[in-house]
Amino acid sequence: MMHSLLHWLLNNKLVVALLTVGVIVAGVAVAPFRWDTGLPSSPVAVDAIPNLGENQQIVFTEWPGRSPQDVDDQVSYPLSVALMGVPGVKDVRTLSMFGFSSISVIFNEDIEFYWSRARLLEKLSSLPPGTLPAGVQPALGPDATGLGQVYLYTLEGRDPDGEPLGGWDLDELRSIQDWYVRYGLLAAEGISEVASIGGYVREYQIDVDPDALRYYNVSLEQVMQAVAESNLDIGARTTEINRVEYIVRGVGFIRSLADIEAAVVRVATNGTPIRVADVATVGLGPAERRGALDVAGAEAVGGVVTVREGFNPLAAIENAKAQIDVLAPSLPARAVIDWQQVSQTTVADFARTQGLPDYRAATLNFDDAEQRQWTQWLQNHPRERWPQWLNLSQVTVVPFYDRSTLITETLGTLSDALMQQLLVTAVVVLLMLLHLRSALTVAAMLPLAVLMTFIGMRLFGVEANIVALAGIAIAIGTIVDMGIIVTDNILRLRKQRPELSTHDAIVQGSQEVGPAVMTAIATTVISFLPVFTMTGAEGKLFTPLAYTKTLVLIAAIILALVVVPILLRILLSDRLSRFDAWLARHQGAYRLAYGGLVAVVIVGLAGLWEPLGPSAGSLRNVVFVALLFAVVVGGFSLLLKFYETLLRWCLRFKALFLVLPTLVIIAGLAIVPGLGREFMPALDEGSFLLMPTTMPHASIGEALDVLSQQDRAIAAIPEVETVVGKIGRAETALDPAPVSMIETVINYKSEFKTDANGRRLNFRVDGNGEFVRDGRGQLIEDRRGRPYRQWRDHIQSPRDIWDEIVRAAQVPGVTSAPRLQPIETRQLMLQTGMRAAMGVKVQAPDLATLETAALAIEAALRESDGVNRASVSAERVVGSPYLEVHLQRDEIARYGLSIEAVQSTVAAAIGGVEVTRTVEGRERYPVRVRYQRERRDDIESMLNVLVSTPTGAQIPLADLATIEFQRGPQMIRSENTFLTAYVTFGAANGFAEVEAVEAAQAHLSQARQNGSLQLASGVSYSFAGSYQQQQSAMATLNVVIPLSLTLIFILLYLQFKQVSTAMMVFSGIAVAWGGGFIMLYLYGQSWFANFSLPLITQGVTLREIFQFDVTHLSVAVWVGFLALFGIAVDDGVVMATYLKQRFAEGASQTIEEIRERTVEAGLQRVRPCLMTSATTILALFPVLTATGRGADLMIPMAIPTVGGLTFVVLSMFVVPVLYCWREELSLRWQMRRSAQIESSS
Repeated sequence: MMHSLLHWLLNNKLVVALLTVGVIVAGVAVAPFRWDTGLPSSPVAVDAIPNLGENQQIVFTEWPGRSPQDVDDQVSYPLSVALMGVPGVKDVRTLSMFGFSSISVIFNEDIEFYWSRARLLEKLSSLPPGTLPAGVQPALGPDATGLGQVYLYTLEGRDPDGEPLGGWDLDELRSIQDWYVRYGLLAAEGISEVASIGGYVREYQIDVDPDALRYYNVSLEQVMQAVAESNLDIGARTTEINRVEYIVRGVGFIRSLADIEAAVVRVATNGTPIRVADVATVGLGPAERRGALDVAGAEAVGGVVTVREGFNPLAAIENAKAQIDVLAPSLPARAVIDWQQVSQTTVADFARTQGLPDYRAATLNFDDAEQRQWTQWLQNHPRERWPQWLNLSQVTVVPFYDRSTLITETLGTLSDALMQQLLVTAVVVLLMLLHLRSALTVAAMLPLAVLMTFIGMRLFGVEANIVALAGIAIAIGTIVDMGIIVTDNILRLRKQRPELSTHDAIVQGSQEVGPAVMTAIATTVISFLPVFTMTGAEGKLFTPLAYTKTLVLIAAIILALVVVPILLRILLSDRLSRFDAWLARHQGAYRLAYGGLVAVVIVGLAGLWEPLGPSAGSLRNVVFVALLFAVVVGGFSLLLKFYETLLRWCLRFKALFLVLPTLVIIAGLAIVPGLGREFMPALDEGSFLLMPTTMPHASIGEALDVLSQQDRAIAAIPEVETVVGKIGRAETALDPAPVSMIETVINYKSEFKTDANGRRLNFRVDGNGEFVRDGRGQLIEDRRGRPYRQWRDHIQSPRDIWDEIVRAAQVPGVTSAPRLQPIETRQLMLQTGMRAAMGVKVQAPDLATLETAALAIEAALRESDGVNRASVSAERVVGSPYLEVHLQRDEIARYGLSIEAVQSTVAAAIGGVEVTRTVEGRERYPVRVRYQRERRDDIESMLNVLVSTPTGAQIPLADLATIEFQRGPQMIRSENTFLTAYVTFGAANGFAEVEAVEAAQAHLSQARQNGSLQLASGVSYSFAGSYQQQQSAMATLNVVIPLSLTLIFILLYLQFKQVSTAMMVFSGIAVAWGGGFIMLYLYGQSWFANFSLPLITQGVTLREIFQFDVTHLSVAVWVGFLALFGIAVDDGVVMATYLKQRFAEGASQTIEEIRERTVEAGLQRVRPCLMTSATTILALFPVLTATGRGADLMIPMAIPTVGGLTFVVLSMFVVPVLYCWREELSLRWQMRRSAQIESSS
């Protein structure tokens, strides 16, 4: 079948060429890198990292003014009980806070997202009557998760040059955000929600004077009713006048404060109307808020853009940005005067000269008619005519968190890594094949395989993220492996049998190695099939990688057996015989040109890779790269040269040689227990999320002062680019944060100035090495210049920046916070409900017991050796001050009042009641009635609140109730109806996550045994966070890895039909496994590679260049091992295949003949095996030195592969030695059997 296929392909080269062109065009069209080709495109969905959050929906219920205890008792608890019965529900987590309930309904992973929403809507619509209080209506949150918050921005007034100018009040900016920007961005495709945060919602406030109420004998309820009835439009159908139909409309909506003041409350006995203005003060003011935003110490207004679940995040962000570009010119602008430069007289004279009205610095409406005239004057005149003291401030959308930056930089890192690997591959094949056209053929496989993988990703809906694309990066060696084997065999056949035509040589050469190539690829593919069985966070993380790895290997086998033979048929065509003859006559020139080509590729690779960093200069980077190739390729070349001698020695002393691979395996076994364990290494997102908490009793004003102080201190750090802090919550169900919670997004500068893709830029320098700046003080880009370092000398890593931030953010009364990042934190909160990677989940029967237990566990954890004492923080369950109004029922009954009447008066007088909402075009503002501030701002004033009796008498609240101070909950958590609190902590230095948790577990168990930790009856605790994910992942891997190895062995057996041969090849996995762990061990040893190269690295050690550091066992490392297992058997399969073919030619009669055949088979296959190992190892060097976004996840996956392949070279000796040993034993047994037969006869 393969013979016929190859003949057909070689006879129909045009078809293959057209298909290849089609693959290139389609691959470019769907590539996630968004190349600007001018052609239509449909890119693969792109995000920075996979969405590891739970499959959850949010049920959000507002109950304004109600305490967390009321919300939990009457809303959260009954709803959680009802929702636990929905099909597919795994957990129900509730959070009851002031004024609302937020319930996270966690579904099983196999439940479709929108199906779960439908089931929840069915359940909510069928709740029995009386389940919830009257007027309380639960609703589903947006069809997104907190991880979908991809674009955060502020609204700022900026001048025409883009510089901050101000000139806008917070309520104006909030109105612009709520009624213009928010709706405009919702029109962008893929956007689920745009939530507002910060500033003030404008509110009509009617502050009632209780003395006036008593004087006019008016009740508070009458005022509320009068205001509500004064805001009404009606329709009176239509009427016909003079044969024209008119629509009759009664216009009665509130348009001004005067409209409210004129509302009649009641008519006195003498017929005099008593208006609202007679009993209350009407004004505009800020509505109550439970969240605020701060930019570098100044209050701000902003928004949070959330992408719809399942939509391409990068495309959604780009759609939102395009919508912002559409909105930007239409956003309000206003004239702003710098009063420090001008007097009021000068401004008045200017206004008269230009025919402008008097300038008013503050208005209640950003579209004020008088302000508009000043704005229009500025817009209609060139800037040269503007006075220096007058400027135009236009509202501008300014992002402070844009995930597309992280996505772009991550893709840039991967794009650079792939390009570097392509050049590495080109250099290796050029050096080891020493045949230009064959080298070009092999090198062409890499971009074609990558493009074919992109097509597969688009067809199967696989998202392009750091993990998925890393699957391509770590498969580079396997891609070229197949091409090298096929190409080398064809070249060898042409050399050994020159009588064969090019056509026949290609067919026969491809056919010889075809089964081995397919088996080798199949083992690698099968090694990853169990990854598809992973579930939970680890499944979401690595299933995309399994897809890309499988797709790229399938592409490799197609290219190796289809495209490579066709390219070789073209490049080795007899039509080029004249060119070959010319080359034969000019060998010297050809070799010189060939060497020059290799040098050019190495120089290009060094310029793109820069392993020593840009500060080392081009020359030293080129020398270092050349030295790496000299060491690796030279080492493999020496091994190739002496392979026959070494193999003959190994065949002679088999047992002695086999001690070496055995020691490698034993070393690996010994190393495993000493390695630290964690779920996943953190991805460097280029930003931090600082999440301390204030005291539970702190007001929003106090918390905002703390936030402002922190932000100013952090903004003063030179490495910090922007700092935006938030307290409380945004107006979204996805952000149920208390006022005491601070969330500060800190974007720090990259170490060197970079472009939009995260690539370093060079800037012009003068003769003294100083940077040259233009007239505006900006650096001048120059490719021949030097990169500009933005960090101070003592700042060497993001961890150093974090330490600076922690020191700057120290404020009395504020807790510390673990080092977090925005995406990382969102995922943790979605998975566990905590805002830390590690914590203890405590559950208890009541709040008081829960508080006591959490504090006791907090104190005990601080004594654990594996825990960072400063990072331990227990949630303060009961810490907010409450003023409780206790009604005296006997007194209430004596006055003929009902409980509801008294409670309604208390709610309206003290808290205020929204009685209606104005309709002002597209804008809507609440109208609130309440007592005057000075009549409700202390307990004595509250006790003087007047309650109207049925007889019209006004009774002070002091006669009906008492007010007491109590401590109560700021928020109430529960999980599956059980009250819950978290105690979060971080690992101490030198402890991995799992070791820290295990140390904490052991310490708490010991504390309970010795009595130092005593917990009340009904209290339980368990450890949560990434530790749970690691345990789940290891439980899965304990099944996946043996299953993967079993499948590989079965495939090897089917290939060779002998258990012994399959075991020989399989031994390569054991050796590679040991080599991988040895490399992990060496990475953590301070002495390993701790030396520099004189005149080349200039004091920088190889350990620093290759980023050798302690690497814990994580899911990323284990996936690297899975990739290694497939690669490890490739060389063994090829070697065993040829050994099988060689020994199938006839029986061997002597031991020497067996060894001679073994040596011949080994010599035939050692070259391609060494080339593939050299290519794979060298191709991963750029990954090991990568520092861009995403390198944190790629490096742990690459380390086992590099270590394993370094030792798997032994398989080129192990397989021949074991094969020879088996054949020798078989021959000896036959000889002994023959001797026995002869002696018996």
